[in-house]
Formats: sequence, C-alpha cells, structure tokens
Amino acid sequence: MPQRFDRLKNSEYELRIFRVRALLALLVVTVLMALLMGRLVYLQVVQHDLYSTRSENNRVRVEPLPPTRGLIYDRNGVLLAENRPTYNLTIVRERVDDLDKTLALLIELLNLPEEDVEAFHLRSRQRQRQRPFQPALLISDLSEVQIARLAVNRHRLPGVEVEAQLLRYYPDAEVMAHALGYVGRINEKELKTLDSGSYAGTHFIGKTGVEKFYEHELHGEAGLRKVETNARGRVLSELGRTDPTPGKNLTLTLDKELQMLAYDLLDGRRGSIVAIEPQSGDILAMVSAPGFDSNQFVTGIDVASYRGLQQDLDLPLFNRAIRGHYPPGSTIKPFLALAALREGTVTPDTTINDPGYFQLPNDSRRYRNWLRWGHGRVDLERSIAVSNNTFYYSLAHDLGIDRLHKQMTAFGFGQHVAHDVQGESDGLMPSREWKRERYNHPWYPGETLSVGIGQGYWQVTPLQLATATATLANRGDWVKPRLASELGEAPLPTALPGTPQDIELAQDGWWNTVFSGMEKVLSGHEGTARRTGVGLEYRMGGKSGTAQVFSLGQDQRYNADELEERLRDHALFIAFAPLEDPQIAISVIVENAGGGSAHAAHLARAMTDAWLLEDEAPDVDDVRDTLESGNANTEGQ
Repeated sequence: MPQRFDRLKNSEYELRIFRVRALLALLVVTVLMALLMGRLVYLQVVQHDLYSTRSENNRVRVEPLPPTRGLIYDRNGVLLAENRPTYNLTIVRERVDDLDKTLALLIELLNLPEEDVEAFHLRSRQRQRQRPFQPALLISDLSEVQIARLAVNRHRLPGVEVEAQLLRYYPDAEVMAHALGYVGRINEKELKTLDSGSYAGTHFIGKTGVEKFYEHELHGEAGLRKVETNARGRVLSELGRTDPTPGKNLTLTLDKELQMLAYDLLDGRRGSIVAIEPQSGDILAMVSAPGFDSNQFVTGIDVASYRGLQQDLDLPLFNRAIRGHYPPGSTIKPFLALAALREGTVTPDTTINDPGYFQLPNDSRRYRNWLRWGHGRVDLERSIAVSNNTFYYSLAHDLGIDRLHKQMTAFGFGQHVAHDVQGESDGLMPSREWKRERYNHPWYPGETLSVGIGQGYWQVTPLQLATATATLANRGDWVKPRLASELGEAPLPTALPGTPQDIELAQDGWWNTVFSGMEKVLSGHEGTARRTGVGLEYRMGGKSGTAQVFSLGQDQRYNADELEERLRDHALFIAFAPLEDPQIAISVIVENAGGGSAHAAHLARAMTDAWLLEDEAPDVDDVRDTLESGNANTEGQ
C-alpha cells in the first residue's frame, strides 16, 4: 500500500503524463486550426465569386428585363405576328440544392408525358447564360392548373419560378408559316454567337423566315432592374431600373387576303403560288402547301407531333416556294425566245415547219412535239401560243448550252433572287462546267434539247419563276423581290444590293412579239389555256408548263389514268397582267396535277382577278367546281 501511494505521488511521472497530454491537445488544436484556416481560404478565395454573389443576392439582385418583340403586319396593317401574355417556368440552378430531386418533383407536379421528359432534363441542364444566377427556361405557356400546382408546392421548389412574359403568336399560322417563319427556344449553339447582354432574360429567337432574317431589329435590347430581396428571395423593393428597348415593328409586302386566297386555291394539294408586284418587287403572296401550325414550335413541339410532321408524305415542313426544285417545263419558252432574239439566232419572222418532231443531224432519235402530228408552219409568236416543242428544240440547238446558260442566268435562274427571303435555294441552271464537275462527263447535244423545253437537269423554284416573270413584265428592268417594306416607321429602300443588271433588247418591239404570244395563250383560238381566258376583263399574258416527274421512252405515251397520283406530271403556269401596265406577276406550281393549262392556269387567273378586280373577287368554290367538272381541260402543255 505505501508503495502504491509513493508511485501516485511521483511528481516526475505526473509531469511526463501532463506533457504527453498537452502535446496531444496541441496537435489536435493545430489540426483543427489548419482545417479551419483551409476552409476559410477555400470559402474566401477559391469560392469567393460564388459566395459573394450569393451574399449580394440575399439582399440585392439584378434582374434582366427582356424587350418586347416587334410585331409583324401585312401591307394593309393587318396583324400577322403578335405577342400574347403567358407564364413560363424557369429555374436558377445555383439556388437549387438537389437538381435531380427538384426535376423529379416538377415532372410529377406538371404531369409531363414520358416522351417529353428527356427534353425537359436537357433544358434544365443547358447553360442558358455564362453568368451565374440567370434563369433557364424549362416550360413555356403554363396552364392554369400547372400554375396552381406550382404555387401550392412553392416551398418545396427553391430556385424555381413562374414568370410572366409575352409569347409569340401567329393568328394565321398554317397559311403564313413558310413566309413568316417562327421563333423558338434559344439553343446551345445559338448561345455561343449571341450577345449575352442584349439577350439577357430572353428565351426565344427567330428560327426561320423573316423572324430570323430581321431578328436583331425585331428583338430589341434587354434592360435590367436592381431589387432588394429578403432571405427567401422575395422582392421587397426596386432600387433602380434601365428599361429595355422594344423591338421595331415590321411591315411586310404580303397581302393577307391574297395569301389566304392562294392557300385556299391550292385546296390541300401540294404546290406553291408566288405573286409579285413587278414595279416595286413587293412579294404579294408566297404560299407553300400544305402548311403547318408554327405556334407549336414557339412553345416547343412535342415529340409525337414533330414526328408526325416529319413522316408526313406531303412534307408540310418543306417550303416549296423557295426550296422546291421543279423542271420549269414550257413556262420558260418566252424567256428562251427572248434569249434567241438577243443572240440573233432567230427574228420575230423566223418560221419552221413542224412535222411533230425534231432530229439532230446524223441522229435517228426523234424529239417529239406534244402534238404528235405537229403544228405545221410555226413562227416565234405562234410557238409561244401553242407551246410548240419542235420550235424550241431547234432554237436550243442553234443557241447551244453555253449561250442558253448565260441568257437564263440573266433572268435569275440558278441563283438567289430575293433580298430578305431566308433559306432561299439557288435551284439549278445546268452548264457544261457544272456537269463536268458533278458527273465528270461531257455535255451532249440531246441534253441541250431537253433544256430547250424546260426539262432535263434544269430546276427552278416557284420564287425564281415568279421573279423571272416580273422581270419579263417590266420589259427587262430588274427589281429585286423583297418581303419587308417598313421597319418601325422608316420605309426600307427599294434599290437593293446585289440586284442583277437590266436585260436590254436591240429592238423594243421584240418585247411586244413575246407579249403577244403570251396573250394568245389565254385569248387566242389556239392558245393552250384559252378556256381560262374566257371572260377576261383585262389583257393578260401567260404561259403554261408541264414538268415530268419521270422520263418517257421515245415511243411511250403519257397516260395519267394509268399512273399513281404522285407519278403524274406537275402543272405550272406563269402570268402577268394587265399587259400594258403589269401590276402583278404570278407563278403557280401544283404537284402531280397534270398539264399546266388544265389546272394551274385557273389558279393564276383567280389570283389576278382578285388583285385587279376588287369588286369582283373570285369565288374559290367556283374555281374548284371548274377544275372538278373537267371544264379546265385544254390542249397543250
């Protein structure tokens, strides 16, 4: 017992124990201090930007103010594109503790269909802005039920907001879809090219049509406001504001009534109608049928609807007016006649004897006229009126492909022709060099003959055909077509950059010869569209055309009744009126409708009547009855 007492009272032993414990305590304190300092360095240095922003946003927050998008009107002040108030669902990722959990809850509350869930997740993770604390758009145009569910569960959804915003709306979406285009959500690729300051708070951008071409002017400039908030992010007061600059309103050259008429005349058939005012270049109507509801793309079209549009055999998303490629057929014969007059290979008095076919020297193949027994003696004017193929086989052979290419590009074929038509195709004006580059083959004389009647490799768009007709109606004076006439209150210039040179003839009377032939197409006793011209109250020039969907053999005969509908010829017609002072130039293409004089001509006549005879607008039902009854049938192409 005394020994144990002596040990407990051993001062040296107790001192050693104390020192060990003190060192351990010092080590623990040192480690804890190091961890604390490390954490402080991490928070104050590494994470300085994030937490300073969060700290500031607990009291003061800068909110972007998106501008109001400019409205779009037709030439008469009729509203074509407006902005409607709506509610959007946005998310600020920096305020969300568990993004996956929040998204799952939103999907449940909003009752999103399965096919839209993937797109929803993609939008939630898309970096909408480079700066932190900027809202990302999840869903547009929320319903009242969805808004109510979100409001009830707001305490479970930090960082998720329902914001009021104006949303683009097109009153006549199906008819105007291809001409106006549409706006849609800004995607990741577009973000890289946009000014983040100008587009702060903006979720939509022009995707196609004039909405895209005039995007900068229609959008405007974003503003901002500085607000004071509480700890929960609720706004207490506004500390300052810079108002956004609204986008400018856009007035188009389109006439809504004429556009609606053109769409109704096509009556669900695949095709296009383009109407231009020759002297100004104003595009009065530009229709591609069938159309589609462009409002679906503004809010984000669902997967099933988009797949349905893509798989539709009639291709409603395809803009036939500016991207459709069609052989021009006999509609180009007036232009070829002018080309031959300019090159001096024919005169107005040149005649040929048509036996019903043309043969190249030392070639047994017969290139046939549409009238198997021929038209007999044919001069230039009559060749247009009766659409004689043999005359133009001979004319094309004499010109050669090189001069043909040169003269036809002067009318705009094979190139962009309009000023502000976004997405316009060049079409194809074939040449010797083009074929060598494309196929590595020489050009053959028989291919020149095909070009001479608007077949073969030659491909035009309805817009190109209408533009060439307007230039013809102007007697060679080029006025570049355009879709917009005013931006804000300022008229846009009519002298547009890139306008081709005017087409000049050695003798002004040559225009009259071609015009006379085109007038006789409708008013002459041999005219291919003479039944369409019955009762005309003004002088009108036109030319029918038939574009083959597939080639026939030398001795084969075309019989539409034996073919599937999609294998039948396309119907084309060009026209301008009045002849002495043209106010409208038109191209009509109706796919698989047969000869141009039997279908397309009646649609062109209805368009000119509507534009020139205000008190006697055509009845669409009467035009349909005419086509269905067979009264439209005429001879020729």
